[in-house]
Amino acid sequence: MPKFDLEALRQRLSGRTAHVGVIGLGYVGLPLVDAIAGVGFSVIGFDVDQAKVDRLNAGQSYIHHIPAATIAALVAGGRFRATSDFTELGQVDIMLICVPTPLTRHREPDLSFVEQTTRAIAPHLRPGHVVVLESTTYPGTTSGVMTPILEAGGLISGRDFFLAYSPEREDPGNAEFQTKRIPKVVGGDGETALDLAQAFYEQFVISTVRVSSTATAEAVKLTENIFRAVNIALVNELKIVYEAMGIDIWEVIDAAKTKPFGFMPFYPGPGLGGHCVPIDPFYLTWKAREHDISTRFIELAGEINTAMPRHVVGRVADALDKHQGRGLNGAKILLIGLAYKKNVDDVRESPSLKLIELLEARGAIVAYYDPYIPEILPSREHAALSGRISLDWSRAALAGFDAAVIATDHDGVDYAGLVEACPLVIDTRNACARAGVVAATIVKA
Repeated sequence: MPKFDLEALRQRLSGRTAHVGVIGLGYVGLPLVDAIAGVGFSVIGFDVDQAKVDRLNAGQSYIHHIPAATIAALVAGGRFRATSDFTELGQVDIMLICVPTPLTRHREPDLSFVEQTTRAIAPHLRPGHVVVLESTTYPGTTSGVMTPILEAGGLISGRDFFLAYSPEREDPGNAEFQTKRIPKVVGGDGETALDLAQAFYEQFVISTVRVSSTATAEAVKLTENIFRAVNIALVNELKIVYEAMGIDIWEVIDAAKTKPFGFMPFYPGPGLGGHCVPIDPFYLTWKAREHDISTRFIELAGEINTAMPRHVVGRVADALDKHQGRGLNGAKILLIGLAYKKNVDDVRESPSLKLIELLEARGAIVAYYDPYIPEILPSREHAALSGRISLDWSRAALAGFDAAVIATDHDGVDYAGLVEACPLVIDTRNACARAGVVAATIVKA
Protein backbone atom coordinates (compact mmCIF):
# COMPACT_ATOMS: atom_id res chain seq x y z
CA MET A 1 0.00 0.00 0.00
CA PRO A 2 1.40 3.45 -0.90
CA LYS A 3 2.80 5.43 2.01
CA PHE A 4 2.25 9.07 2.74
CA ASP A 5 4.09 11.63 4.82
CA LEU A 6 1.76 12.76 7.59
CA GLU A 7 3.91 15.68 8.61
CA ALA A 8 4.18 16.88 5.03
CA LEU A 9 0.37 16.71 4.73
CA ARG A 10 0.01 18.73 7.91
CA GLN A 11 2.41 21.34 6.57
CA ARG A 12 0.54 21.60 3.26
CA LEU A 13 -2.72 22.20 5.12
CA SER A 14 -1.28 24.78 7.50
CA GLY A 15 0.92 26.33 4.78
CA ARG A 16 -2.02 26.78 2.37
CA THR A 17 -0.32 24.73 -0.35
CA ALA A 18 -2.73 21.78 -0.11
CA HIS A 19 -5.11 21.19 -3.00
CA VAL A 20 -8.73 21.46 -1.88
CA GLY A 21 -11.84 19.88 -3.35
CA VAL A 22 -15.29 21.28 -2.52
CA ILE A 23 -18.12 18.94 -3.50
CA GLY A 24 -21.45 20.69 -3.97
CA LEU A 25 -21.33 24.29 -5.19
CA GLY A 26 -24.54 25.69 -3.75
CA TYR A 27 -25.33 28.10 -0.93
CA VAL A 28 -22.78 26.38 1.34
CA GLY A 29 -20.12 25.21 -1.07
CA LEU A 30 -19.67 28.39 -3.11
CA PRO A 31 -19.11 30.74 -0.13
CA LEU A 32 -16.68 28.12 1.19
CA VAL A 33 -14.78 28.20 -2.10
CA ASP A 34 -14.57 31.99 -1.83
CA ALA A 35 -13.18 31.83 1.71
CA ILE A 36 -10.65 29.06 0.99
CA ALA A 37 -9.35 30.32 -2.34
CA GLY A 38 -9.36 33.84 -0.94
CA VAL A 39 -6.44 33.00 1.38
CA GLY A 40 -4.39 31.33 -1.35
CA PHE A 41 -5.45 27.70 -1.50
CA SER A 42 -5.95 26.07 -4.89
CA VAL A 43 -9.55 24.84 -5.08
CA ILE A 44 -11.39 22.50 -7.42
CA GLY A 45 -15.16 22.67 -7.14
CA PHE A 46 -17.18 19.56 -7.96
CA ASP A 47 -20.83 19.56 -8.96
CA VAL A 48 -23.07 17.23 -10.95
CA ASP A 49 -24.85 20.22 -12.52
CA GLN A 50 -22.85 20.97 -15.66
CA ALA A 51 -24.65 24.28 -16.12
CA LYS A 52 -23.30 25.49 -12.76
CA VAL A 53 -19.83 24.28 -13.66
CA ASP A 54 -19.87 26.14 -16.97
CA ARG A 55 -21.10 29.37 -15.40
CA LEU A 56 -18.46 29.31 -12.68
CA ASN A 57 -15.63 28.61 -15.11
CA ALA A 58 -16.88 31.57 -17.15
CA GLY A 59 -16.52 33.77 -14.05
CA GLN A 60 -20.24 33.99 -13.36
CA SER A 61 -22.20 33.54 -10.13
CA TYR A 62 -25.71 32.19 -9.62
CA ILE A 63 -25.95 33.23 -5.95
CA HIS A 64 -26.86 36.85 -5.29
CA HIS A 65 -24.55 37.51 -2.35
CA ILE A 66 -21.51 36.00 -4.12
CA PRO A 67 -20.57 38.63 -6.73
CA ALA A 68 -19.58 37.47 -10.20
CA ALA A 69 -16.47 39.64 -9.90
CA THR A 70 -15.33 37.51 -6.96
CA ILE A 71 -15.68 34.27 -8.92
CA ALA A 72 -14.08 35.80 -12.01
CA ALA A 73 -11.05 36.94 -9.99
CA LEU A 74 -10.56 33.48 -8.46
CA VAL A 75 -10.81 31.79 -11.86
CA ALA A 76 -8.53 34.31 -13.57
CA GLY A 77 -5.97 33.96 -10.77
CA GLY A 78 -5.86 30.19 -11.18
CA ARG A 79 -7.06 29.57 -7.64
CA PHE A 80 -10.40 28.04 -8.59
CA ARG A 81 -11.98 25.97 -11.30
CA ALA A 82 -15.09 23.84 -11.37
CA THR A 83 -15.67 20.40 -12.83
CA SER A 84 -18.24 17.63 -13.04
CA ASP A 85 -15.48 15.02 -13.45
CA PHE A 86 -15.18 13.29 -10.10
CA THR A 87 -12.09 11.36 -11.19
CA GLU A 88 -10.22 14.58 -10.40
CA LEU A 89 -10.83 13.92 -6.69
CA GLY A 90 -7.57 12.00 -6.73
CA GLN A 91 -5.71 15.29 -7.28
CA VAL A 92 -6.79 16.97 -4.05
CA ASP A 93 -5.51 16.57 -0.50
CA ILE A 94 -8.71 17.45 1.37
CA MET A 95 -12.34 17.08 0.28
CA LEU A 96 -15.20 19.06 1.79
CA ILE A 97 -18.69 17.63 1.21
CA CYS A 98 -21.42 20.29 1.00
CA VAL A 99 -24.37 18.43 -0.49
CA PRO A 100 -28.08 18.69 0.44
CA THR A 101 -29.60 16.66 3.26
CA PRO A 102 -33.35 17.12 2.73
CA LEU A 103 -36.31 15.22 4.14
CA THR A 104 -38.34 12.59 2.33
CA ARG A 105 -42.07 13.04 1.76
CA HIS A 106 -42.53 11.17 5.05
CA ARG A 107 -40.31 13.71 6.85
CA GLU A 108 -37.48 11.25 7.35
CA PRO A 109 -33.79 11.99 6.65
CA ASP A 110 -32.77 11.69 3.00
CA LEU A 111 -29.04 10.95 2.99
CA SER A 112 -28.98 9.90 -0.66
CA PHE A 113 -26.77 12.85 -1.68
CA VAL A 114 -24.27 12.12 1.10
CA GLU A 115 -24.21 8.43 0.23
CA GLN A 116 -23.84 9.05 -3.51
CA THR A 117 -21.03 11.53 -2.91
CA THR A 118 -19.22 9.15 -0.57
CA ARG A 119 -19.46 6.39 -3.18
CA ALA A 120 -18.11 8.79 -5.79
CA ILE A 121 -15.13 9.52 -3.53
CA ALA A 122 -14.38 5.88 -2.63
CA PRO A 123 -12.74 4.79 -5.94
CA HIS A 124 -10.36 7.77 -5.79
CA LEU A 125 -9.53 7.57 -2.07
CA ARG A 126 -5.81 7.27 -1.41
CA PRO A 127 -3.59 7.21 1.67
CA GLY A 128 -3.32 10.67 3.18
CA HIS A 129 -6.69 11.94 2.00
CA VAL A 130 -8.69 14.11 4.41
CA VAL A 131 -12.48 13.95 3.99
CA VAL A 132 -14.78 16.37 5.83
CA LEU A 133 -18.58 16.31 5.80
CA GLU A 134 -20.20 19.74 6.25
CA SER A 135 -23.81 18.83 5.43
CA THR A 136 -26.25 18.94 8.34
CA THR A 137 -27.24 15.49 9.55
CA TYR A 138 -28.04 13.36 12.59
CA PRO A 139 -25.36 12.17 15.05
CA GLY A 140 -23.65 9.05 13.75
CA THR A 141 -23.83 9.77 10.02
CA THR A 142 -20.13 10.36 9.48
CA SER A 143 -19.09 7.21 11.33
CA GLY A 144 -22.08 5.01 10.54
CA VAL A 145 -22.80 5.91 6.92
CA MET A 146 -19.59 7.28 5.41
CA THR A 147 -16.92 5.19 7.13
CA PRO A 148 -18.14 1.76 5.89
CA ILE A 149 -18.35 3.03 2.30
CA LEU A 150 -14.89 4.58 2.38
CA GLU A 151 -13.29 1.63 4.15
CA ALA A 152 -14.75 -0.94 1.73
CA GLY A 153 -11.69 -0.54 -0.52
CA GLY A 154 -9.27 -1.56 2.22
CA LEU A 155 -8.12 1.81 3.53
CA ILE A 156 -8.78 2.41 7.23
CA SER A 157 -10.07 5.67 8.72
CA GLY A 158 -7.62 7.18 11.18
CA ARG A 159 -4.71 5.23 9.74
CA ASP A 160 -4.77 5.59 5.95
CA PHE A 161 -7.24 8.42 5.46
CA PHE A 162 -8.77 10.93 7.86
CA LEU A 163 -12.47 11.63 8.31
CA ALA A 164 -13.96 14.64 10.07
CA TYR A 165 -17.21 16.54 10.46
CA SER A 166 -17.47 20.34 10.55
CA PRO A 167 -21.01 21.71 10.25
CA GLU A 168 -21.69 24.60 7.91
CA ARG A 169 -22.91 27.75 9.63
CA GLU A 170 -23.84 29.86 6.64
CA ASP A 171 -26.30 32.73 7.01
CA PRO A 172 -26.97 33.79 3.41
CA GLY A 173 -27.22 37.52 2.93
CA ASN A 174 -25.69 38.36 6.31
CA ALA A 175 -22.87 40.76 5.45
CA GLU A 176 -21.70 40.88 9.07
CA PHE A 177 -21.07 37.16 9.37
CA GLN A 178 -19.50 35.72 6.25
CA THR A 179 -17.86 32.28 6.22
CA LYS A 180 -14.46 33.49 7.40
CA ARG A 181 -15.95 35.39 10.36
CA ILE A 182 -17.89 32.45 11.82
CA PRO A 183 -16.14 30.08 14.29
CA LYS A 184 -15.89 26.53 12.92
CA VAL A 185 -16.82 23.51 15.04
CA VAL A 186 -14.67 20.49 14.18
CA GLY A 187 -14.92 16.85 15.24
CA GLY A 188 -12.73 14.07 13.91
CA ASP A 189 -12.56 10.30 13.72
CA GLY A 190 -9.56 10.24 16.03
CA GLU A 191 -7.10 12.89 17.14
CA THR A 192 -5.08 12.92 13.92
CA ALA A 193 -8.16 13.57 11.79
CA LEU A 194 -9.20 16.33 14.19
CA ASP A 195 -5.74 17.91 14.14
CA LEU A 196 -5.58 17.89 10.34
CA ALA A 197 -9.05 19.32 9.87
CA GLN A 198 -8.39 22.01 12.45
CA ALA A 199 -5.05 22.89 10.84
CA PHE A 200 -6.91 23.44 7.58
CA TYR A 201 -9.91 25.41 8.84
CA GLU A 202 -7.90 27.74 11.03
CA GLN A 203 -6.27 29.10 7.87
CA PHE A 204 -9.42 30.90 6.78
CA VAL A 205 -11.92 31.18 9.66
CA ILE A 206 -11.73 33.42 12.68
CA SER A 207 -11.43 30.48 15.12
CA THR A 208 -12.01 26.77 15.46
CA VAL A 209 -13.86 24.89 18.19
CA ARG A 210 -12.67 21.33 18.83
CA VAL A 211 -15.16 18.73 20.04
CA SER A 212 -14.57 15.15 21.07
CA SER A 213 -16.11 13.29 18.11
CA THR A 214 -17.85 13.60 14.77
CA ALA A 215 -21.14 12.69 16.47
CA THR A 216 -20.74 15.57 18.92
CA ALA A 217 -20.08 17.99 16.07
CA GLU A 218 -23.17 16.68 14.26
CA ALA A 219 -25.20 17.21 17.44
CA VAL A 220 -23.90 20.79 17.76
CA LYS A 221 -25.35 21.73 14.39
CA LEU A 222 -28.73 20.17 15.15
CA THR A 223 -28.84 21.87 18.54
CA GLU A 224 -28.21 25.29 17.01
CA ASN A 225 -31.07 24.95 14.55
CA ILE A 226 -33.46 23.27 16.98
CA PHE A 227 -32.88 26.13 19.40
CA ARG A 228 -33.92 28.56 16.69
CA ALA A 229 -36.91 26.52 15.53
CA VAL A 230 -38.29 26.11 19.05
CA ASN A 231 -37.93 29.79 19.91
CA ILE A 232 -39.54 30.90 16.65
CA ALA A 233 -42.41 28.52 17.40
CA LEU A 234 -42.76 30.13 20.83
CA VAL A 235 -43.07 33.66 19.46
CA ASN A 236 -45.39 32.44 16.70
CA GLU A 237 -47.68 30.99 19.35
CA LEU A 238 -47.41 34.13 21.46
CA LYS A 239 -48.31 36.20 18.41
CA ILE A 240 -51.59 34.31 18.03
CA VAL A 241 -52.38 34.67 21.73
CA TYR A 242 -51.57 38.37 21.81
CA GLU A 243 -53.52 39.02 18.60
CA ALA A 244 -56.62 37.75 20.38
CA MET A 245 -55.90 40.19 23.22
CA GLY A 246 -55.27 43.16 20.93
CA ILE A 247 -51.57 43.25 21.84
CA ASP A 248 -48.81 43.80 19.24
CA ILE A 249 -46.22 41.00 19.56
CA TRP A 250 -43.60 43.17 17.85
CA GLU A 251 -43.97 45.89 20.47
CA VAL A 252 -43.74 43.27 23.20
CA ILE A 253 -40.49 41.83 21.79
CA ASP A 254 -38.93 45.27 21.27
CA ALA A 255 -39.59 46.11 24.91
CA ALA A 256 -38.55 42.70 26.25
CA LYS A 257 -35.20 42.76 24.47
CA THR A 258 -34.14 45.82 26.46
CA LYS A 259 -33.56 43.45 29.37
CA PRO A 260 -29.77 42.97 29.42
CA PHE A 261 -29.91 39.35 30.56
CA GLY A 262 -32.16 36.31 30.38
CA PHE A 263 -33.92 37.21 27.13
CA MET A 264 -32.99 36.76 23.47
CA PRO A 265 -35.28 38.22 20.80
CA PHE A 266 -36.81 35.94 18.17
CA TYR A 267 -39.40 37.13 15.71
CA PRO A 268 -42.61 35.62 14.32
CA GLY A 269 -43.36 35.19 10.66
CA PRO A 270 -45.50 33.42 8.07
CA GLY A 271 -43.68 30.11 8.58
CA LEU A 272 -40.15 28.72 8.47
CA GLY A 273 -38.00 28.54 5.37
CA GLY A 274 -34.47 27.81 4.27
CA HIS A 275 -32.35 24.71 4.10
CA CYS A 276 -31.78 24.29 7.85
CA VAL A 277 -34.32 25.37 10.45
CA PRO A 278 -37.47 23.75 8.96
CA ILE A 279 -35.64 20.47 8.27
CA ASP A 280 -32.86 19.79 10.75
CA PRO A 281 -34.99 19.24 13.89
CA PHE A 282 -36.64 16.26 12.18
CA TYR A 283 -33.24 14.62 11.72
CA LEU A 284 -32.99 14.39 15.50
CA THR A 285 -36.60 13.32 16.06
CA TRP A 286 -36.06 10.48 13.58
CA LYS A 287 -32.79 9.39 15.19
CA ALA A 288 -34.28 9.65 18.69
CA ARG A 289 -36.91 7.05 17.79
CA GLU A 290 -34.09 4.56 17.27
CA HIS A 291 -33.43 4.95 21.00
CA ASP A 292 -37.14 4.78 21.96
CA ILE A 293 -37.19 8.47 22.87
CA SER A 294 -40.02 10.82 21.94
CA THR A 295 -38.97 14.38 21.13
CA ARG A 296 -42.32 15.97 21.98
CA PHE A 297 -41.04 19.50 22.46
CA ILE A 298 -39.30 19.59 19.08
CA GLU A 299 -42.25 18.03 17.28
CA LEU A 300 -44.68 20.51 18.86
CA ALA A 301 -42.51 23.38 17.65
CA GLY A 302 -42.62 21.87 14.17
CA GLU A 303 -46.41 21.68 14.29
CA ILE A 304 -46.72 25.33 15.32
CA ASN A 305 -44.34 26.61 12.66
CA THR A 306 -45.89 24.45 9.95
CA ALA A 307 -49.34 25.83 10.80
CA MET A 308 -48.33 29.48 10.38
CA PRO A 309 -49.10 29.81 6.64
CA ARG A 310 -52.69 28.73 7.31
CA HIS A 311 -52.92 31.26 10.12
CA VAL A 312 -51.74 34.01 7.77
CA VAL A 313 -54.30 33.01 5.14
CA GLY A 314 -56.99 33.21 7.80
CA ARG A 315 -55.84 36.70 8.74
CA VAL A 316 -55.93 37.74 5.09
CA ALA A 317 -59.49 36.47 4.77
CA ASP A 318 -60.55 38.27 7.96
CA ALA A 319 -58.91 41.50 6.83
CA LEU A 320 -60.67 41.40 3.45
CA ASP A 321 -63.98 40.78 5.17
CA LYS A 322 -63.49 43.62 7.66
CA HIS A 323 -62.05 46.25 5.32
CA GLN A 324 -63.75 45.41 2.02
CA GLY A 325 -66.71 43.23 2.90
CA ARG A 326 -65.56 40.40 0.69
CA GLY A 327 -63.89 36.98 0.98
CA LEU A 328 -60.85 35.40 -0.61
CA ASN A 329 -62.73 33.84 -3.50
CA GLY A 330 -61.94 35.97 -6.55
CA ALA A 331 -59.76 38.39 -4.60
CA LYS A 332 -56.59 39.62 -6.32
CA ILE A 333 -53.68 39.15 -3.91
CA LEU A 334 -50.09 40.33 -4.36
CA LEU A 335 -47.47 38.43 -2.36
CA ILE A 336 -44.46 40.58 -1.51
CA GLY A 337 -41.37 38.39 -1.24
CA LEU A 338 -40.87 34.83 -2.39
CA ALA A 339 -37.45 34.16 -0.83
CA TYR A 340 -37.44 32.44 2.56
CA LYS A 341 -35.64 35.40 4.17
CA LYS A 342 -34.83 38.95 3.24
CA ASN A 343 -32.14 39.97 0.77
CA VAL A 344 -31.43 36.48 -0.61
CA ASP A 345 -32.40 34.66 -3.79
CA ASP A 346 -33.14 31.36 -2.06
CA VAL A 347 -36.68 29.90 -2.07
CA ARG A 348 -35.92 26.54 -0.45
CA GLU A 349 -38.75 25.65 1.95
CA SER A 350 -40.07 29.19 1.63
CA PRO A 351 -43.46 29.67 3.31
CA SER A 352 -44.37 32.05 0.47
CA LEU A 353 -44.79 29.10 -1.89
CA LYS A 354 -47.21 27.47 0.54
CA LEU A 355 -49.06 30.76 0.96
CA ILE A 356 -49.66 31.00 -2.78
CA GLU A 357 -51.04 27.48 -2.87
CA LEU A 358 -53.30 28.01 0.15
CA LEU A 359 -54.62 31.34 -1.12
CA GLU A 360 -55.37 29.92 -4.55
CA ALA A 361 -57.05 26.87 -3.02
CA ARG A 362 -59.54 29.33 -1.52
CA GLY A 363 -60.19 30.98 -4.86
CA ALA A 364 -57.79 33.93 -4.73
CA ILE A 365 -55.90 35.14 -7.78
CA VAL A 366 -52.27 35.47 -6.67
CA ALA A 367 -49.26 37.23 -8.17
CA TYR A 368 -45.91 37.90 -6.53
CA TYR A 369 -43.18 40.52 -6.44
CA ASP A 370 -39.61 39.71 -5.45
CA PRO A 371 -36.60 41.64 -6.79
CA TYR A 372 -34.38 38.63 -6.03
CA ILE A 373 -36.59 35.94 -7.65
CA PRO A 374 -37.53 36.96 -11.20
CA GLU A 375 -39.06 33.56 -11.96
CA ILE A 376 -40.18 30.50 -9.98
CA LEU A 377 -37.99 27.62 -11.09
CA PRO A 378 -39.24 24.02 -11.27
CA SER A 379 -39.36 22.07 -8.00
CA ARG A 380 -40.80 18.75 -6.93
CA GLU A 381 -42.80 20.20 -4.05
CA HIS A 382 -44.37 23.13 -5.93
CA ALA A 383 -44.35 22.02 -9.55
CA ALA A 384 -47.57 23.88 -10.41
CA LEU A 385 -45.94 27.23 -9.60
CA SER A 386 -43.03 26.79 -12.01
CA GLY A 387 -42.57 29.53 -14.58
CA ARG A 388 -44.42 32.29 -12.79
CA ILE A 389 -42.81 35.70 -13.20
CA SER A 390 -42.34 38.47 -10.66
CA LEU A 391 -44.61 41.47 -11.10
CA ASP A 392 -43.16 44.63 -12.62
CA TRP A 393 -43.38 47.16 -9.79
CA SER A 394 -45.49 50.21 -10.52
CA ARG A 395 -48.13 52.22 -8.67
CA ALA A 396 -50.68 51.32 -11.35
CA ALA A 397 -49.95 47.61 -11.03
CA LEU A 398 -50.16 47.71 -7.24
CA ALA A 399 -53.51 49.48 -7.35
CA GLY A 400 -54.97 46.58 -9.28
CA PHE A 401 -54.87 44.25 -6.28
CA ASP A 402 -57.37 43.92 -3.48
CA ALA A 403 -54.62 43.23 -0.96
CA ALA A 404 -50.88 42.74 -0.63
CA VAL A 405 -49.29 40.26 1.77
CA ILE A 406 -45.74 41.03 2.94
CA ALA A 407 -44.19 37.60 3.38
CA THR A 408 -40.51 38.56 3.03
CA ASP A 409 -39.20 41.88 4.29
CA HIS A 410 -36.56 42.63 1.66
CA ASP A 411 -34.65 45.87 2.15
CA GLY A 412 -35.15 48.34 -0.66
CA VAL A 413 -38.85 47.65 -1.19
CA ASP A 414 -40.92 50.83 -1.29
CA TYR A 415 -43.27 49.96 1.56
CA ALA A 416 -44.67 53.49 1.70
CA GLY A 417 -45.52 53.31 -1.98
CA LEU A 418 -47.07 49.89 -1.49
CA VAL A 419 -49.36 51.15 1.28
CA GLU A 420 -50.34 54.24 -0.71
CA ALA A 421 -51.21 52.27 -3.86
CA CYS A 422 -52.69 49.07 -2.48
CA PRO A 423 -56.02 49.29 -0.62
CA LEU A 424 -55.04 46.71 2.01
CA VAL A 425 -51.65 45.43 3.25
CA ILE A 426 -51.25 42.37 5.48
CA ASP A 427 -47.79 42.52 7.05
CA THR A 428 -46.33 39.29 8.47
CA ARG A 429 -42.87 40.77 9.13
CA ASN A 430 -43.61 44.17 10.72
CA ALA A 431 -41.87 45.65 7.67
CA CYS A 432 -44.12 48.69 7.42
CA ALA A 433 -43.68 49.73 11.04
CA ARG A 434 -39.91 49.34 10.79
CA ALA A 435 -39.99 51.53 7.68
CA GLY A 436 -41.98 54.16 9.58
CA VAL A 437 -45.13 53.56 7.53
CA VAL A 438 -48.40 53.79 9.48
CA ALA A 439 -51.91 53.49 8.03
CA ALA A 440 -55.31 52.12 8.97
CA THR A 441 -55.09 49.80 5.95
CA ILE A 442 -52.09 47.89 7.38
CA VAL A 443 -52.97 44.68 9.22
CA LYS A 444 -50.29 42.73 11.08
CA ALA A 445 -50.44 38.97 10.77
